[in-house]
Order: sequence, then structure tokens, then C-alpha cells
Amino acid sequence: MNKIKIAIVDGSQDSINKEKEYFSSNEKYEVICECTDGKQAVDDVRLNDADLVLLDLVLPSKDGFEVLEDLKQKNTHQKVVVTTALIGDGFVHKAMQIGASDFILKPLDMAVLDKKIDALFKDKEVLSSQAKVDSVVNSYHKINLNNRNLDEKISNIFITVGIPAHIKGYQFLREAIKMAVDNPEIVNSITKKLYPSIAERFETSASKVERAIRHAIEVAWNRGKIENINSVFGLQVYGTNEKPTNGEFIALVADKMIIDGC
Repeated sequence: MNKIKIAIVDGSQDSINKEKEYFSSNEKYEVICECTDGKQAVDDVRLNDADLVLLDLVLPSKDGFEVLEDLKQKNTHQKVVVTTALIGDGFVHKAMQIGASDFILKPLDMAVLDKKIDALFKDKEVLSSQAKVDSVVNSYHKINLNNRNLDEKISNIFITVGIPAHIKGYQFLREAIKMAVDNPEIVNSITKKLYPSIAERFETSASKVERAIRHAIEVAWNRGKIENINSVFGLQVYGTNEKPTNGEFIALVADKMIIDGC
């Protein structure tokens, strides 16, 4: 079986290293080149004859859209999966129109990326260019809408229990709950996976994430709104002197989100 030859084009060397680590453990793939500069990327991709390009949109010299345009003009055969933290239907639509094969948001879920790559190289259904664009944009739109709904529900809970939006722990705690909704088991690996993942996204350390989340929970309890906290969950979960651990609070809110259909 021929390996899928991958070129990674990303402005972050840390991101490249993490992707390479994943692909090196999978015999289906071979990373044949890496590049952190958009201007150099097109030549590197062509010279190394990659099958697949993982392309970040934020790059020095040339952005990802310009790289896509150059690849299109040179009639290269590579499939391109855009990997980016930029959020918005417009970005997805533009990338797909220029020639991207698919689109995935950062931080990357490598298992999801693996499935996308499988689909690209095994899919026997031939869609028109516009149908492919519409399919990916609609799929992204649903994900983005679900994320906005989840953000809103989590924010409402934070307001009710008294966690102020201006403290660092607010953002970290919201991200932790969203991760636990997507993967409830991650609460069992809170120090090894959850904190480090949030730290990477916000460019900080895992220990600072842990302390900030702890502070956010303590602020809520110190404000004495225990009746509000219990009303959110519909039962008497905590007393005045009972304070949950970070993991307990994250799991509790995530469970409520799942039960409510998020």
C-alpha cells in the first residue's frame, strides 16, 4: 500500500511538530516536507510531489489563500486541507472556492483530521465543484452554529452562578467545559490532556490554566450564590461550605449541556 505523502505548511513550528508526531505513528502517511513560509511553500510542495497539503491560512510572506491561488494556477494535483484558527463562513467559502479540498479548525483533533483524509482519498462519489463547496460550508456552518449555542448556554450558567467575564479563568473554564462536552472522558485526564490543550490554545502554561479555573470557581462560591448554583442543576448539589474541584465542576456543567442536547 502506497503511503499518502504529506506536506505541512504552517506558520507555527510547534503545530508542525505535533502533526508530524501523529503522522509518524501511522503507517498510512509519510511527511515529506514542512514549511513555515507561504512564499516557499508552493515550490516545496511541487518539488516534493506531495499528495496532500495541510495548509494554515496565517503565514508569513504569503497567506494561505495566496498559496492556494498559486497551486491552482500551476495546475498541481495535490489535495489541500486548510487548517486554521480563523472562524467564519466567509473564510471557509473563499478557501473552498479557490481550491481547498476540506477545512478543519484549530486546535486540531487529529482523529477527525484522519477521517477527513480517509474520505478525500477513498471517496468514490464525484461532486461538482459547487456541490463540494456547499457541502463543506454547510457542514462548517452547522458546527459553528452549535458552538455559538453552546457558548451562549455556558455563558448564561456563568452569569447565574457569579463567574465574572473579565477574569482569565472564565475563558479557560468555558473552553474546558466545551472540550468535556465533546469528549466526556477528558475529565479523567484533566492534568495530562485538558489543561495542556487549553494552555496551547491560549499560549500559556497548564499550571496557569489550572490556577485560573480554580480562581473562577472560588469567586462564584465566595459570592455566596449557592442557591443560584443549585438552581442551575435543579437539585441541591452543594452546601455553603462545599466547594467542587475543577474537574467536578467542569464535569457537572458539561453533563448538563449534554442532557440539554448541546
